[in-house]
Amino acid sequence: MNEVKIYDSSGTLKKIISSKELKKRADILITNPMQYRKSNKKPSTPTTPNVLSK
Repeated sequence: MNEVKIYDSSGTLKKIISSKELKKRADILITNPMQYRKSNKKPSTPTTPNVLSK
C-alpha cells in the first residue's frame, strides 16, 4: 500500500498516513470489522403501514 496524503478544502496538507499505519488498520479491520463502523447511522426501523380506523 502507498501512503495517503490528506488535504483540507483549501488544498493544504493536513496529514500523511504511512503505509505501515494503513497495514495496521487493515489488520485490525479484518479481526474486528465493527470498529470502523459509522456510529452516526441510526438503526433502520421497519415501516408499518398506517391503518385507518372507521
